Amino acid sequence: MGFVKTKDEIAAIQRVLKQPRFVGAEMLTLDFLTKPETVKAILPPGLEPVAEPLITAMVGRWRSNCVADFTGGAIYVMARHKAIEAPYVLSMFMDQDSAIIFGRDLFGEPKKQATTTLQRRGQFMHGYIERHGTRLIEIKATLDKDLGPAKATGANFNIKATPAADGSGCEDDPVLTLAEFDNSLTTRREGTGTLKLGSTVHDPLADLPIVKVLRANYIEGDLISRCKAIARLDRVAYVPYLYGRLDDWSKLDTENV
Repeated sequence: MGFVKTKDEIAAIQRVLKQPRFVGAEMLTLDFLTKPETVKAILPPGLEPVAEPLITAMVGRWRSNCVADFTGGAIYVMARHKAIEAPYVLSMFMDQDSAIIFGRDLFGEPKKQATTTLQRRGQFMHGYIERHGTRLIEIKATLDKDLGPAKATGANFNIKATPAADGSGCEDDPVLTLAEFDNSLTTRREGTGTLKLGSTVHDPLADLPIVKVLRANYIEGDLISRCKAIARLDRVAYVPYLYGRLDDWSKLDTENV
C-alpha cells in the first residue's frame, strides 16, 4: 500500500535523502556588494555578518536523482555561524513542486514557485526569474575567461522552521542547517555582468542595494550534496524572519475585496 512504505522502500528513499545528486547543473551567478547595515538587518539570529557584505544572485537548471529536472534561482548572503563561513539562502525559487517540497522539508530552503529562463549564445548569457508577473532576478553576463574544469566544495546555511498551528509564531525552535556540496565541474567561466532585482509584496528583492557589482560566473557539472543540523535558534526571536521568507498571507485576502 503506497501510503505506508515497506522496509525496502524506506531504505531506498533514505539513500536518496542522505545524498541527493544534482547533475548536469548549469548555474549563472553574479556577486555584488551591498550595504553592511543591509546584511546585518536581514541575517536571522544564529548568523552574523562577515567582513565583506557580499551577496550572490543565481539562475540555473539541473537534473537530479531525487526531484527530476528543474530550474530556479536564489539569493545568497555571506554569513558566519561560530567558525563556519558560508552563504545563507535568503530567497529561493523553483519551477517544480517536487523540488520545492524536497528542499524546504529536508534542507529548510525558503523555496517558492517561479518560472526561470536561462539562455546562452557564445560568451553571452542571460538568465532571469519571474514570479506573479514580476522579474525578480535578471542577470546579463559576458563570460570571456575560461577557467577550465575543476573539483570544488561548497556549503550554505538554511533554516528549518514551521509556523505554529494556531498562527502565533513558530511551532518549535528553528533548526539551522548546513548543506555541503562536492562539485565536479566540467565548465567554469568568469566575466562581467549586470544585475537587476525586482520586488513583489511577497518577494522584496529590490530592497537589497547593489553597491558594487564584482563578477559574473558560470559553471556546468554535478553537485553531490548532504545536509546536517548544526544549531537550534530561539523561536520568538526568529518570528520576523519566518514571516519574511513566506508570502504575506494578509495581502492575499480575496474575501474582503
